[in-house]
Amino acid sequence: MDNYEIADNFSLLGKLMDIHGDNSFKAKSYTSAAFTIEKLPMQLAEMAPEKINSINGIGEAIGKRIIEQLQTGTLALLQEYLQKTPEGILTMLSIKGIGPKKIATIWKELEIETIGELLYACSENRLTLYKGFGAKSQQNIKEAIEFYMGSQGSFLYQQIESYATQLTTSLQNIFPNYLFSITGNFKQQADVICQLSWVTTTPKNEIMAFLGAQNFVFENIFENIFSCKGPEQIELIFHISSPELFISTLFETSSSEAFLQEWKTLTNWNNQKEYQSEEDIFESFGFAFVPAYQRETKEILTLAKNATLKPCIQTSDIKGIIHSHSNWSDGATTIEAMAKAAIEQGLEYLVISDHSQSAFYANGLKEARIFAQQEQIDALNKQLAPFRIFKSIESDILNDGSLDYSDEVLSSFDLVIASVHSNLKMTEEKAMMRLLNAIENPFTSILGHLTGRLLLSRNGYPVDHAKIIDACVANDVVIELNAHPRRLDIDWRWIERALNKGAIISINPDAHSIEGYSDCKYGVLVAQKAGLTANKNLSSYSLIEFERFLLEQHQKRS
Repeated sequence: MDNYEIADNFSLLGKLMDIHGDNSFKAKSYTSAAFTIEKLPMQLAEMAPEKINSINGIGEAIGKRIIEQLQTGTLALLQEYLQKTPEGILTMLSIKGIGPKKIATIWKELEIETIGELLYACSENRLTLYKGFGAKSQQNIKEAIEFYMGSQGSFLYQQIESYATQLTTSLQNIFPNYLFSITGNFKQQADVICQLSWVTTTPKNEIMAFLGAQNFVFENIFENIFSCKGPEQIELIFHISSPELFISTLFETSSSEAFLQEWKTLTNWNNQKEYQSEEDIFESFGFAFVPAYQRETKEILTLAKNATLKPCIQTSDIKGIIHSHSNWSDGATTIEAMAKAAIEQGLEYLVISDHSQSAFYANGLKEARIFAQQEQIDALNKQLAPFRIFKSIESDILNDGSLDYSDEVLSSFDLVIASVHSNLKMTEEKAMMRLLNAIENPFTSILGHLTGRLLLSRNGYPVDHAKIIDACVANDVVIELNAHPRRLDIDWRWIERALNKGAIISINPDAHSIEGYSDCKYGVLVAQKAGLTANKNLSSYSLIEFERFLLEQHQKRS
């Protein structure tokens, strides 16, 4: 077991003890232990038992529970609580805005055990009758449940990527004499995947027999298409094709309806014709090839017909890591380790942008710590040259839209990333005031995760994207495409407009560990959908180009 699994077990145990009203002191100790373990720089599995007990914040009792998990792979006390807790109560822990204390009230006093019952109770205005629930909190809970229920069966691209790849490989190995290709919204690189689709030449009865033996449940069965679900609860769709029509079927199933309708209008499309590749389809009608990830809107066909499609950004185009957090705030790794890892990956620079002082929950940097960190960066830059570490901060955008430090402190950074982290439940008017004020601040170089959304978890606060884009262009502020697979914010659907207005995008991983660097990939995947090119992406700038960008940014400050 790794540290995160152990921490998750302790965190869940603490919550369940609170729900059951058992020993609040012990519940808090398990919750505290979870926080401590999650932040440890080393793996508990690699430590001697006696060393575990000596960790600050652990102690002998917690140490025994850790060793139990390392030796058995489970936590007996947690299993006891899980067995006496209804499944619906556990589900409530996934609903934003309902903590253990409120869940205890819902379960013990309202006698509600499922989120469906809870949603109904909200609609009946019953929660407001109980202590701790007002009309506003009841409405928030109702909206959170509706959001949660609407997302079931949906996955982030990153969450389902491994499963999709492994299942494709397995099917190809089991049916080596037939063709298989993944299609649909996975091939289109959608940020959220609602179903996985394949085109195959495998006879329907053969593939259904195999899936049935693996306990897949069939839902819709037609002549040339069927769907089923496995244990992951994502819908799987299989399009059965002849070898001759394999490419035509792949083309149609990996294109949006709007794209296909325009395609049929512009061409005498015959889906009964044999093609050797999807490139052949476009070439035969005099169009430049349009990859599946760009087959979303009909407008792309105008570019393809005129041969004005530009090569999209690739992961290999990323030259530096912009927006990363070290262990000075809530990151897991030292600046030196992060820099050396970036060098090993062939990158040219690293922008350290730890949290600012208002983000107290993330160990945000007070002024004294800022200058101490900057001294360390100066020393590392001498040691690691020509690689360069840049001094940055992810400054909270405060309630009035101001940044988190005085101008004197802000001037000490090479660049400032401005982001909203607090008071996310805003009207559009409030959100726009905060964002526009921050954009107009001459110290702001990059606007971070524009809407604050968390895909499948939290809707972003409402904004007028068009006005934000215009303001960023007018004030020479780069718009971040936060590449964390749960954010992917700015939404790719607005990137084309931003580019047409003259904006620069920056694919940033928001890395809290070295492993987080790889999240750049997910930013690139959605950026490709919008046609982002490397020369319009800040993190694709070479070191020399990036330094030139910073000089231009510093001219704004004066």
